[in-house]
Amino acid sequence: MHIRIKKNHFNILLYLFLGSMVLILNGCNKSIETTSATGEVNVLGEELETLNFNYLGSPGTVTPLELAEDLGYLAPVKLNYVGIATGGPQGLQAALSGDVDISSTSFVGSIVNIVASNAPVVAVVAGYGSPPDDNKGYYVLEGSPIKQQRDLIGKKVAVNILGAQAEFILKEWLKRGGLTANEINQVTMVVVPPGSGEQALRQGHVDVAALTGPAIDRGGVRILYRDWQMFGDKTLGAYAMSKRYLEKNPHTAQQVVTGIGRALDWANERSREEVIARFEAIVAKRQRPENTDALRYWYGWGVANGGKLKDEDFQIWIDWLVNDGQLKAGQVKASQIYQNDYNFADTIKSTD
Repeated sequence: MHIRIKKNHFNILLYLFLGSMVLILNGCNKSIETTSATGEVNVLGEELETLNFNYLGSPGTVTPLELAEDLGYLAPVKLNYVGIATGGPQGLQAALSGDVDISSTSFVGSIVNIVASNAPVVAVVAGYGSPPDDNKGYYVLEGSPIKQQRDLIGKKVAVNILGAQAEFILKEWLKRGGLTANEINQVTMVVVPPGSGEQALRQGHVDVAALTGPAIDRGGVRILYRDWQMFGDKTLGAYAMSKRYLEKNPHTAQQVVTGIGRALDWANERSREEVIARFEAIVAKRQRPENTDALRYWYGWGVANGGKLKDEDFQIWIDWLVNDGQLKAGQVKASQIYQNDYNFADTIKSTD
Protein backbone atom coordinates (compact mmCIF):
# COMPACT_ATOMS: atom_id res chain seq x y z
CA MET A 1 0.00 0.00 0.00
CA HIS A 2 1.47 3.33 -1.04
CA ILE A 3 1.79 6.36 1.14
CA ARG A 4 -0.72 8.28 -0.96
CA ILE A 5 -3.23 9.84 1.44
CA LYS A 6 -6.53 10.75 -0.13
CA LYS A 7 -8.80 13.43 1.28
CA ASN A 8 -10.96 11.00 3.23
CA HIS A 9 -8.13 8.64 4.13
CA PHE A 10 -8.53 8.93 7.89
CA ASN A 11 -12.32 8.73 7.86
CA ILE A 12 -12.14 5.53 5.87
CA LEU A 13 -9.37 4.23 8.07
CA LEU A 14 -11.08 4.96 11.37
CA TYR A 15 -14.66 4.10 10.52
CA LEU A 16 -14.40 1.25 8.02
CA PHE A 17 -11.07 -0.48 8.47
CA LEU A 18 -10.69 -0.05 12.21
CA GLY A 19 -14.38 -0.58 12.71
CA SER A 20 -13.88 -4.14 11.51
CA MET A 21 -10.92 -4.81 13.78
CA VAL A 22 -11.35 -7.02 16.82
CA LEU A 23 -9.66 -6.02 20.05
CA ILE A 24 -6.91 -8.42 21.02
CA LEU A 25 -8.30 -9.78 24.23
CA ASN A 26 -6.25 -11.57 26.85
CA GLY A 27 -9.08 -13.30 28.62
CA CYS A 28 -10.27 -10.06 30.23
CA ASN A 29 -13.99 -9.45 30.30
CA LYS A 30 -15.40 -6.02 29.71
CA SER A 31 -16.90 -4.82 32.97
CA ILE A 32 -20.60 -4.08 33.15
CA GLU A 33 -21.27 -0.38 32.80
CA THR A 34 -22.35 1.20 36.05
CA THR A 35 -25.08 3.80 35.79
CA SER A 36 -25.82 4.48 39.45
CA ALA A 37 -23.84 6.56 41.93
CA THR A 38 -21.15 4.69 43.83
CA GLY A 39 -21.07 6.51 47.13
CA GLU A 40 -17.34 7.19 46.59
CA VAL A 41 -15.92 10.59 45.77
CA ASN A 42 -13.08 11.83 43.57
CA VAL A 43 -10.21 14.17 44.44
CA LEU A 44 -12.55 17.15 44.17
CA GLY A 45 -15.13 15.64 46.51
CA GLU A 46 -17.56 14.87 43.67
CA GLU A 47 -19.39 11.54 43.70
CA LEU A 48 -17.99 9.03 41.24
CA GLU A 49 -20.38 7.57 38.69
CA THR A 50 -18.47 4.30 38.28
CA LEU A 51 -15.42 2.63 39.79
CA ASN A 52 -14.54 0.48 36.77
CA PHE A 53 -12.43 1.92 33.98
CA ASN A 54 -11.61 0.02 30.78
CA TYR A 55 -8.37 0.64 28.93
CA LEU A 56 -5.83 -0.76 26.44
CA GLY A 57 -2.21 -1.47 27.33
CA SER A 58 1.03 -2.46 25.63
CA PRO A 59 3.15 -5.49 26.57
CA GLY A 60 6.46 -4.67 28.22
CA THR A 61 5.64 -1.02 28.84
CA VAL A 62 4.00 1.08 31.54
CA THR A 63 1.75 3.96 30.51
CA PRO A 64 1.04 7.14 32.50
CA LEU A 65 -2.44 5.73 33.18
CA GLU A 66 -1.01 2.54 34.66
CA LEU A 67 1.53 4.46 36.71
CA ALA A 68 -1.28 6.66 38.05
CA GLU A 69 -3.13 3.62 39.34
CA ASP A 70 -0.03 2.17 40.97
CA LEU A 71 0.65 5.48 42.72
CA GLY A 72 -2.89 5.46 44.12
CA TYR A 73 -3.95 8.50 42.12
CA LEU A 74 -7.00 6.77 40.61
CA ALA A 75 -8.37 5.15 43.77
CA PRO A 76 -11.08 4.09 44.33
CA VAL A 77 -11.40 3.80 40.53
CA LYS A 78 -9.84 0.54 39.29
CA LEU A 79 -8.40 -0.11 35.84
CA ASN A 80 -9.73 -3.00 33.81
CA TYR A 81 -7.29 -4.14 31.09
CA VAL A 82 -9.28 -5.26 28.04
CA GLY A 83 -6.65 -5.69 25.34
CA ILE A 84 -3.52 -4.62 23.52
CA ALA A 85 -3.11 -1.19 21.96
CA THR A 86 -1.82 -1.57 18.41
CA GLY A 87 -1.82 2.13 17.57
CA GLY A 88 -3.47 5.48 18.17
CA PRO A 89 -6.23 5.17 15.52
CA GLN A 90 -7.28 1.81 16.96
CA GLY A 91 -7.37 3.34 20.44
CA LEU A 92 -9.50 6.25 19.25
CA GLN A 93 -11.94 3.90 17.55
CA ALA A 94 -12.15 1.76 20.69
CA ALA A 95 -12.97 4.84 22.78
CA LEU A 96 -15.63 5.96 20.30
CA SER A 97 -17.26 2.53 20.21
CA GLY A 98 -17.27 2.25 24.01
CA ASP A 99 -14.98 -0.78 24.12
CA VAL A 100 -12.70 1.29 26.33
CA ASP A 101 -13.27 4.41 28.41
CA ILE A 102 -10.14 6.22 27.20
CA SER A 103 -8.01 5.87 24.10
CA SER A 104 -4.48 4.60 24.20
CA THR A 105 -2.02 7.47 23.75
CA SER A 106 -2.72 8.72 20.25
CA PHE A 107 -0.74 10.92 17.89
CA VAL A 108 -2.17 14.44 18.03
CA GLY A 109 -2.40 14.61 14.23
CA SER A 110 -4.74 11.62 14.26
CA ILE A 111 -6.87 13.28 16.93
CA VAL A 112 -7.07 16.45 14.83
CA ASN A 113 -8.29 14.47 11.85
CA ILE A 114 -10.93 12.48 13.70
CA VAL A 115 -12.32 15.58 15.41
CA ALA A 116 -12.37 17.36 12.04
CA SER A 117 -14.55 14.52 10.74
CA ASN A 118 -17.09 15.40 13.48
CA ALA A 119 -16.43 12.32 15.59
CA PRO A 120 -17.61 12.96 19.18
CA VAL A 121 -14.22 12.63 20.85
CA VAL A 122 -11.92 15.08 22.60
CA ALA A 123 -8.31 15.05 23.83
CA VAL A 124 -8.17 15.36 27.63
CA VAL A 125 -4.52 15.09 28.71
CA ALA A 126 -1.10 14.82 27.07
CA GLY A 127 0.48 11.38 26.87
CA TYR A 128 3.96 11.77 25.39
CA GLY A 129 6.29 14.17 23.66
CA SER A 130 9.68 13.90 21.96
CA PRO A 131 12.41 14.27 24.58
CA PRO A 132 15.80 15.01 22.95
CA ASP A 133 17.68 12.33 24.93
CA ASP A 134 15.40 9.54 23.77
CA ASN A 135 16.96 7.07 21.33
CA LYS A 136 13.75 6.23 19.46
CA GLY A 137 13.95 6.87 15.76
CA TYR A 138 13.62 5.50 12.24
CA TYR A 139 16.50 3.23 11.28
CA VAL A 140 18.01 1.48 8.28
CA LEU A 141 20.51 -1.36 8.26
CA GLU A 142 24.09 -0.25 8.76
CA GLY A 143 25.11 -1.11 5.20
CA SER A 144 22.01 0.38 3.59
CA PRO A 145 22.57 2.81 0.69
CA ILE A 146 19.70 4.94 2.02
CA LYS A 147 21.12 8.17 3.44
CA GLN A 148 18.67 10.91 2.40
CA GLN A 149 15.05 11.35 1.47
CA ARG A 150 15.42 10.77 -2.26
CA ASP A 151 16.99 7.39 -1.58
CA LEU A 152 13.63 6.16 -0.24
CA ILE A 153 11.87 6.37 -3.60
CA GLY A 154 10.79 2.84 -4.46
CA LYS A 155 11.61 1.57 -0.95
CA LYS A 156 9.50 0.18 1.90
CA VAL A 157 8.93 1.62 5.37
CA ALA A 158 7.47 -0.35 8.27
CA VAL A 159 4.59 1.25 10.22
CA ASN A 160 2.52 -0.22 13.04
CA ILE A 161 -0.74 1.13 11.62
CA LEU A 162 -1.81 3.48 8.84
CA GLY A 163 -2.93 6.99 9.66
CA ALA A 164 -0.81 7.34 12.78
CA GLN A 165 2.40 9.09 13.79
CA ALA A 166 4.83 7.05 11.69
CA GLU A 167 2.95 8.00 8.51
CA PHE A 168 2.82 11.71 9.34
CA ILE A 169 6.49 11.87 10.32
CA LEU A 170 7.62 9.93 7.26
CA LYS A 171 5.72 12.15 4.86
CA GLU A 172 7.00 15.30 6.58
CA TRP A 173 10.59 14.05 6.36
CA LEU A 174 10.18 13.29 2.66
CA LYS A 175 8.68 16.74 2.02
CA ARG A 176 11.62 18.39 3.76
CA GLY A 177 13.89 16.51 1.39
CA GLY A 178 12.23 18.17 -1.58
CA LEU A 179 10.25 15.19 -2.85
CA THR A 180 7.20 15.92 -4.97
CA ALA A 181 3.79 14.40 -4.25
CA ASN A 182 4.32 11.92 -7.07
CA GLU A 183 7.70 10.88 -5.67
CA ILE A 184 6.28 10.51 -2.17
CA ASN A 185 3.62 8.20 -3.59
CA GLN A 186 6.43 5.89 -4.68
CA VAL A 187 7.42 5.21 -1.07
CA THR A 188 5.52 2.17 0.18
CA MET A 189 4.35 1.70 3.75
CA VAL A 190 4.13 -1.85 5.07
CA VAL A 191 2.00 -2.49 8.14
CA VAL A 192 3.79 -4.80 10.58
CA PRO A 193 2.58 -5.83 14.07
CA PRO A 194 3.90 -3.79 17.00
CA GLY A 195 7.31 -5.06 18.03
CA SER A 196 7.99 -6.74 14.67
CA GLY A 197 9.68 -3.81 12.93
CA GLU A 198 13.19 -4.93 13.84
CA GLN A 199 12.65 -8.42 12.47
CA ALA A 200 11.13 -7.06 9.26
CA LEU A 201 14.11 -4.72 8.82
CA ARG A 202 16.82 -7.32 9.52
CA GLN A 203 15.17 -9.88 7.24
CA GLY A 204 14.98 -7.38 4.38
CA HIS A 205 11.20 -7.17 4.20
CA VAL A 206 11.37 -3.39 4.69
CA ASP A 207 14.09 -0.78 4.26
CA VAL A 208 13.22 1.47 7.24
CA ALA A 209 11.70 0.70 10.63
CA ALA A 210 11.04 2.57 13.88
CA LEU A 211 13.36 1.15 16.55
CA THR A 212 14.27 1.81 20.14
CA GLY A 213 16.17 0.32 23.06
CA PRO A 214 17.30 -3.30 22.69
CA ALA A 215 16.88 -3.30 18.91
CA ILE A 216 19.41 -0.48 18.62
CA ASP A 217 21.81 -2.02 21.13
CA ARG A 218 21.97 -5.20 19.07
CA GLY A 219 23.80 -3.14 16.46
CA GLY A 220 23.90 -3.31 12.71
CA VAL A 221 21.51 -0.35 12.28
CA ARG A 222 21.91 3.35 11.53
CA ILE A 223 19.62 6.27 12.39
CA LEU A 224 17.91 7.94 9.43
CA TYR A 225 15.60 10.50 11.05
CA ARG A 226 13.92 11.28 14.38
CA ASP A 227 10.78 13.07 15.51
CA TRP A 228 12.72 15.39 17.81
CA GLN A 229 15.09 16.50 15.08
CA MET A 230 12.16 17.72 13.00
CA PHE A 231 9.78 19.12 15.60
CA GLY A 232 11.77 19.68 18.77
CA ASP A 233 10.45 19.05 22.27
CA LYS A 234 6.69 19.05 21.64
CA THR A 235 3.64 17.15 22.79
CA LEU A 236 3.07 14.52 20.12
CA GLY A 237 0.55 12.22 21.78
CA ALA A 238 -2.52 12.56 23.99
CA TYR A 239 -5.28 10.56 25.63
CA ALA A 240 -8.78 11.13 24.28
CA MET A 241 -12.25 10.26 25.53
CA SER A 242 -15.64 10.13 23.88
CA LYS A 243 -18.03 12.96 24.63
CA ARG A 244 -20.64 10.39 25.54
CA TYR A 245 -18.44 9.00 28.31
CA LEU A 246 -17.56 12.46 29.58
CA GLU A 247 -21.21 13.53 29.72
CA LYS A 248 -22.22 10.36 31.55
CA ASN A 249 -19.24 10.06 33.91
CA PRO A 250 -17.71 13.53 34.39
CA HIS A 251 -16.50 12.93 37.95
CA THR A 252 -14.86 9.59 37.17
CA ALA A 253 -13.24 11.28 34.16
CA GLN A 254 -11.89 13.97 36.47
CA GLN A 255 -10.37 11.35 38.74
CA VAL A 256 -8.69 9.48 35.89
CA VAL A 257 -7.48 12.46 33.88
CA THR A 258 -6.19 14.25 36.97
CA GLY A 259 -4.47 11.03 38.02
CA ILE A 260 -2.68 10.82 34.67
CA GLY A 261 -1.53 14.42 35.01
CA ARG A 262 -0.24 13.77 38.52
CA ALA A 263 1.61 10.65 37.34
CA LEU A 264 3.32 12.65 34.59
CA ASP A 265 4.48 15.17 37.19
CA TRP A 266 5.60 12.39 39.55
CA ALA A 267 7.80 10.89 36.84
CA ASN A 268 9.31 14.29 36.01
CA GLU A 269 10.21 14.89 39.64
CA ARG A 270 12.01 11.54 40.20
CA SER A 271 15.25 10.16 38.93
CA ARG A 272 15.14 8.02 35.84
CA GLU A 273 16.38 5.05 37.88
CA GLU A 274 13.56 5.40 40.43
CA VAL A 275 10.90 5.60 37.73
CA ILE A 276 12.24 2.57 35.87
CA ALA A 277 12.35 0.57 39.11
CA ARG A 278 8.70 1.45 39.68
CA PHE A 279 7.86 0.34 36.14
CA GLU A 280 9.56 -3.01 36.70
CA ALA A 281 7.57 -3.55 39.89
CA ILE A 282 4.31 -2.69 38.10
CA VAL A 283 4.98 -5.16 35.29
CA ALA A 284 5.91 -7.88 37.79
CA LYS A 285 2.66 -7.36 39.72
CA ARG A 286 0.37 -7.67 36.71
CA GLN A 287 1.72 -11.17 35.96
CA ARG A 288 1.37 -11.18 32.17
CA PRO A 289 3.82 -12.82 29.75
CA GLU A 290 5.91 -9.72 29.01
CA ASN A 291 9.49 -8.89 28.10
CA THR A 292 10.68 -6.00 30.25
CA ASP A 293 13.97 -5.32 28.44
CA ALA A 294 12.65 -2.10 26.91
CA LEU A 295 11.85 -0.54 30.29
CA ARG A 296 15.47 0.39 30.96
CA TYR A 297 15.49 2.55 27.83
CA TRP A 298 12.81 4.90 29.15
CA TYR A 299 14.06 8.50 29.10
CA GLY A 300 10.89 10.30 30.08
CA TRP A 301 7.54 11.00 28.50
CA GLY A 302 8.53 14.49 27.47
CA VAL A 303 5.41 16.10 28.95
CA ALA A 304 5.32 18.91 31.52
CA ASN A 305 2.71 20.90 33.45
CA GLY A 306 0.60 17.91 34.47
CA GLY A 307 -0.21 17.07 30.87
CA LYS A 308 -2.22 20.25 30.28
CA LEU A 309 -2.88 20.70 26.57
CA LYS A 310 -2.65 23.93 24.57
CA ASP A 311 -3.58 25.23 21.13
CA GLU A 312 -0.07 24.94 19.72
CA ASP A 313 -0.01 21.17 20.37
CA PHE A 314 -2.68 20.82 17.69
CA GLN A 315 -2.31 23.90 15.48
CA ILE A 316 0.90 22.61 13.91
CA TRP A 317 -0.97 19.54 12.67
CA ILE A 318 -4.05 21.46 11.59
CA ASP A 319 -1.77 23.58 9.39
CA TRP A 320 0.02 20.44 8.18
CA LEU A 321 -3.21 18.73 7.18
CA VAL A 322 -4.51 21.87 5.45
CA ASN A 323 -1.27 22.24 3.49
CA ASP A 324 -1.44 18.56 2.58
CA GLY A 325 -4.97 18.96 1.25
CA GLN A 326 -6.57 16.65 3.79
CA LEU A 327 -8.46 19.43 5.58
CA LYS A 328 -10.00 22.68 4.41
CA ALA A 329 -8.82 25.95 5.94
CA GLY A 330 -11.06 26.73 8.91
CA GLN A 331 -12.55 23.23 9.01
CA VAL A 332 -11.49 22.73 12.61
CA LYS A 333 -10.04 24.96 15.34
CA ALA A 334 -7.49 23.86 17.92
CA SER A 335 -9.89 24.78 20.73
CA GLN A 336 -12.38 22.18 19.42
CA ILE A 337 -9.92 19.33 19.74
CA TYR A 338 -9.07 19.34 23.44
CA GLN A 339 -10.35 20.21 26.89
CA ASN A 340 -8.42 20.74 30.11
CA ASP A 341 -11.68 20.82 32.09
CA TYR A 342 -11.07 17.38 33.61
CA ASN A 343 -7.42 17.87 34.54
CA PHE A 344 -6.92 19.24 38.05
CA ALA A 345 -3.36 17.98 38.50
CA ASP A 346 -2.04 21.46 39.28
CA THR A 347 -4.79 22.13 41.83
CA ILE A 348 -4.26 18.82 43.62
CA LYS A 349 -0.49 19.28 43.59
CA SER A 350 -0.78 22.62 45.38
CA THR A 351 -2.70 20.93 48.22
CA ASP A 352 -0.46 17.85 48.58
